[in-house]
Amino acid sequence: MNAGTMKKDFLLLALLLWGTGFLWGQGTMSLEECRKLAIENNRKLQMADMQVLAAQEKKREAFTKYLPGIDAMGVYMRNQKEINLLEHDAYLPVGTIGQDGKWTMRPDQVMIGPDGKPVMNNGTPVPKDYALLPKDAMTVDDRNTALVQVGLTQPIYMGGKIRAYNQLAGLAEKLAESGRAMELEALIEKTDEAYWQIVSLANRKGLAVKYVETLRKFAGDMESLHRNGMATKGDMLSVKVRLNQAEMTLLRVEDGLSLSRMALNQICGLPVDTLFTLKEEMLETQVGEALPALDMEQVYANRPEISSLALATDIYKRKERIARSEYLPTVALTANYLAMTPSFFKGISTKFDGMWNVGIGVKAPIFHWGASRKSVRSARAETEMQRLKLEEVKEMVELQVNQARFKMHEAKRKLEVAADNLSKADENLKYADLGFREGAVPVSNVLEAQTAWLSAHTDVLDARIEWKLCEVYLKKAYGVLRNF
Repeated sequence: MNAGTMKKDFLLLALLLWGTGFLWGQGTMSLEECRKLAIENNRKLQMADMQVLAAQEKKREAFTKYLPGIDAMGVYMRNQKEINLLEHDAYLPVGTIGQDGKWTMRPDQVMIGPDGKPVMNNGTPVPKDYALLPKDAMTVDDRNTALVQVGLTQPIYMGGKIRAYNQLAGLAEKLAESGRAMELEALIEKTDEAYWQIVSLANRKGLAVKYVETLRKFAGDMESLHRNGMATKGDMLSVKVRLNQAEMTLLRVEDGLSLSRMALNQICGLPVDTLFTLKEEMLETQVGEALPALDMEQVYANRPEISSLALATDIYKRKERIARSEYLPTVALTANYLAMTPSFFKGISTKFDGMWNVGIGVKAPIFHWGASRKSVRSARAETEMQRLKLEEVKEMVELQVNQARFKMHEAKRKLEVAADNLSKADENLKYADLGFREGAVPVSNVLEAQTAWLSAHTDVLDARIEWKLCEVYLKKAYGVLRNF
């Protein structure tokens, strides 16, 4: 490796490392960036892309059925014997064909006996001269036989089968695209769930840390009060027990957060030990306006499941046409060139010689014991089954949309109640601390106020995360989740 190549490789590596550092060195990732990484690295989505590509190639292949096909065939055989049309040399009498078309012999062509009269054989004069037909002239050397054929076939009418196959290929392509859309929605939903799970646990961790710090400070104050005889040992131990419980809760939250980060890394196609901070971890989770309602026809048009079943119904309708076309006449134009050896076009020759031909072939079924009606009825039944399945899924989608709307409304109510409770818990804790310092409130009341404060903040956090997830589920129910 020369110095120039090494320098290029070093620069390429440096740029790669710089780009990676730019991506992760910032230390933050947004929801949109996580989605993009998940889409780029998801194996199922890549397989769905390959299914779309395969369907596109099938569609192109189906179009070629309209075009003429050219085929070539070659055969060679080594035979043991030649073909001899005569066993021995043959001798043919010499005569004359008269004006009436009959074969006769002139007097000079008849054998004359010693008595000067024509020699007769069964009442027929014996010819004086014979023509020799040698055996070799009637021998065909077919020990080396070869045949070459090049043919062209142009379909003219196939009972509508070719058109139906092309329509099927087009519908199959759309079906593959619809399947990819379903995979994309499922991936985005999975990514969002993992993302907001981390945001929830990160905020829970912050609350747990703050709660632990508050309890540690309170435990230190209680030890001082106990040493000065201003608090009982039971009160001090109650605070320490509550502190140990809070530390255990914090440990569980940290473990859950680590596992959730690993899960998101796996979804995004990153090493499981990759560390980065989500954008919403550092900000208070905000809720937006509720999604505008869509009518069910818009939802049906957006949902890939509905699209897939509608396409499946159309596919089975095309299969009805194919089943019917099997019992309709077919017409095709053919053109061929045939060359062989030995050839017989100019006598008997061992050289390759050939000819061309053009023709039209027609095939028409006449009687098949009613098989056409039975196959068409079977295809029609399958079409009806797909139509019923489509109607059933539409009902399920309508139910899913209504449930998602209800959960969204419920999440909004929970958030309102939790926000109202939060202000009361903050005020309760403030007065509990003040009352304890003045000696008017016991330790148990302070601990209850701190627990209520933690619970209220947790409820607000859960309500906000639930709102975000309900928004995701409603977008999926509307069929617009993939439009981010």
